[in-house]
Amino acid sequence: METKLNRESRLSGDDTNPGREVDLLSGKVDFDGYADEYDAHLGQAISVSGEDKDYFARGRIDWLSKYLKRELIGVESVLDFGCGTGGSTPHLLELLGAGLVLGLDVSSKSLDVARRLHGEDRARFMLFGEYRPAQEVDLAVANNVFHHIAPAERRDSVQYIFDSLRPGGLLAFWENNPWNPATRYVMSRCEFDQDAVTLTFPEARGLLRGGGFEVIRTDFLFIFPRALRHLRWIEPHVARLPLGTQYLVLCRKPQN
Repeated sequence: METKLNRESRLSGDDTNPGREVDLLSGKVDFDGYADEYDAHLGQAISVSGEDKDYFARGRIDWLSKYLKRELIGVESVLDFGCGTGGSTPHLLELLGAGLVLGLDVSSKSLDVARRLHGEDRARFMLFGEYRPAQEVDLAVANNVFHHIAPAERRDSVQYIFDSLRPGGLLAFWENNPWNPATRYVMSRCEFDQDAVTLTFPEARGLLRGGGFEVIRTDFLFIFPRALRHLRWIEPHVARLPLGTQYLVLCRKPQN
């Protein structure tokens, strides 16, 4: 299936037109070393919630999908910024109905895992240096990535996403909510989060506005663990309050 993305020049995987290097990580986490056991490490950390990583991955995309459908916004191409082992890919394809998902990451071994588990005609995985941003993507998602990016490098990462989106394109910026005690506890249990630098939602909104984005809304999800799942019907009604363990800043690249 052809999309707005030029597959010949930018999705072939060659480096004839490499993008500028983006230092995603703070330099203290080697995600190549976690590639084969990433799911196990993450699963151990979030086990206190009673859910697995797929519950959160699907929940984030489902929330976004419902908003896009309400607003009658169609998505053909998606850039998964910091895709890791590709856990969000099947949900982006299924729930958003995307024609193409391009997963980008700094870890070549994580991308190998993503290709093995999720590679197909509609899903491609590349290193950041192999993709040249060209203002062509409908939607970018960043799922709990920026707390691994050194604060001094975050503006460059936002610029990379901005340059990848078409005018009017959307960015779904998900992050852990450090104002929630459960979030801090889970991160303290996660081996590769030990050197993370969290962002509060006001900091995230400021970062994105400083990068040229228009902030549309901020939502907070995942309040109740599985043991209290009978209360989860409340969550959509209080999503604008900073109660959830994760938050979404949804923003738009201006048309002009």
